[in-house]
Amino acid sequence: MSLIPQEIIRRKRDGLSLEPQEIAAFIDALSKNGISEGQAAAFAMAVFFRGMNRAEMVALTLAMRDSGDVLSWRDIGRPVADKHSTGGVGDNVSLMLAPIVAACGLAVPMISGRGLGHTGGTLDKLEAIPGYNVMPDEALFRRTVQSVGCAIIGQTGNLAPADKRLYAIRDVTATVDSIPLITASILSKKLAAGLETLVLDVKVGNGAFMQSVDDARTLARALVDVANGAGLPTTALITDMNQPLGDAAGNAVEIVNCLEFLAGRKAGTRLEKVVLSFAAEMLVQAGRAATLAAGEALAAAALSSGRAMEIFARMVSALGGPSDFVENPARYLPSAPVTLPVPAGRSGWLASCETRDLGMVVVELGGGRKKPSDIIDPAVGISAILPLGTRVEKGEPIATVHAASKEEAERAVKRIGGCYGIADSAPDTGAPILERIT
Repeated sequence: MSLIPQEIIRRKRDGLSLEPQEIAAFIDALSKNGISEGQAAAFAMAVFFRGMNRAEMVALTLAMRDSGDVLSWRDIGRPVADKHSTGGVGDNVSLMLAPIVAACGLAVPMISGRGLGHTGGTLDKLEAIPGYNVMPDEALFRRTVQSVGCAIIGQTGNLAPADKRLYAIRDVTATVDSIPLITASILSKKLAAGLETLVLDVKVGNGAFMQSVDDARTLARALVDVANGAGLPTTALITDMNQPLGDAAGNAVEIVNCLEFLAGRKAGTRLEKVVLSFAAEMLVQAGRAATLAAGEALAAAALSSGRAMEIFARMVSALGGPSDFVENPARYLPSAPVTLPVPAGRSGWLASCETRDLGMVVVELGGGRKKPSDIIDPAVGISAILPLGTRVEKGEPIATVHAASKEEAERAVKRIGGCYGIADSAPDTGAPILERIT
């Protein structure tokens, strides 16, 4: 056994199982800048092609957790819980879920990430709100969770710093969709956050990193097994990503969608079903509801009463955003100078969507990153996206593009139009939640 980085890379490249000490040494050096970007990329690629067994994944997860501080919430007086999504398009569930379950008595110290590939990032969305501090110091993070019930922030320099570095490298080296790397990345942050329970949203479909149900099931099982092996009780739901989950994809446009949801104006949508289902899972795991049905009823009451919206407003204000943000979002959110509708190519039923391509349209508009140093334009994106199964007439808008220029808007309109298939009969779009993994 060697602890020299290139020897560790070589062993994994050759398909050998790494010892916990080797993994710990490599990750420790990564967190202290003792590993070059080339070595980190080579390690990621070796893992991508050779994989890791369960013991290696647990060791990688724990090493990344232990690369920085591990929080404790012993004195908070509430169950400490969280949810994480593997990433999708139009997936802003976390923005609404955290305040909903906080309104039901949970503490949610949510450590979130930025956009990865074609998928949107919760932090990028929140940074569309002027003043919102996604990187507070630990004292402010703790105060916010204690006083408000939830705080959605990014990885501070002291929480899983090895993952923070590897996460950015994976994004630009085509090693995103590796089950060991996804598993360790997600769980190291959650373990470092000091959680007591966790629920995972594993996306499947043409807009997800996992394209097939079998692959999604494999990832969900890995996540649940490794989390439980690391001492964190965890369940997972496999959810559909063959179309955008919400009706907006971008940053500011998804914040608008969030506020509309919290105001009760997204009832009956696939987004509502997913949000309330995850709330129920969290409340049952935390012992605040006896059954999933009871948990969903509690969550729905927190939404309809306005308590969830109030908590979202308090979280924004506590983390530096405007105190009147939810009352006056248009005053604060950036808007794109050009908006154009996307016309339906013919009459019929929206039957299919190339969801990944739709996410890449947002990236091309400037709403995501092609390399880690790219600056995001929070105003651009797509809104008013119609769900599959909708009847449309030729020329009727199926979405609206928000762009920085007319030329970019026109390119996006053409690309989005090509993402949709229109059929002569209504398609079976299926349920948004496919399986529950425990």
